[in-house]
Amino acid sequence: MSLPHAILTALLEKPSSGLELTRRFDKSIGYFWSSTHQQIYRELGRLEEAGLIRALPSEVPVRGQKKEYEVLPDGSAELARWVDESQDPKPLRDALLLRIRAAAVVGPQRLAPELRRHLGLHREQLAKYEAIEAKDFPPERDAGQDRLRRLVLHGGIALETFWLSWLEEALAEVEDLTPPDGPRAA
Repeated sequence: MSLPHAILTALLEKPSSGLELTRRFDKSIGYFWSSTHQQIYRELGRLEEAGLIRALPSEVPVRGQKKEYEVLPDGSAELARWVDESQDPKPLRDALLLRIRAAAVVGPQRLAPELRRHLGLHREQLAKYEAIEAKDFPPERDAGQDRLRRLVLHGGIALETFWLSWLEEALAEVEDLTPPDGPRAA
């Protein structure tokens, strides 16, 4: 996925200013494709320059007033082209996995507290996703767009559920390998 396509998606859902996009990214798309405020503004400029979006005309032009953007037909066509494109899965890069692999060589001395911390973070994220589902996707909300958005959310819920299960297994292994009085000798 790329930031331009994430922005086109968000703008097709609702024309927005850069600030509004940043806020919306923090509450939805940002859970699986994060971006900074500066990156969003830079990309809005590129998309506008490429003729894929335009700033909506303002009733009263005022210096410093926030621009609200909408997607042009070429932007919709680009997003549709991108949706139809094939893309291979990206390899997972996670520092925690590398640290556990390194612990196999140097010992898991202080790995358990970090695993517990990660468990807490994933529990919090799962709770956020479940709250979003309860609030934004009641059973009666079953339009096609809602079903696809819910599907993305279910992917996030499944990933968090996986991480919780895996982290509990990893913590049990690390605690078994690390005696209460310190690390075992190799």
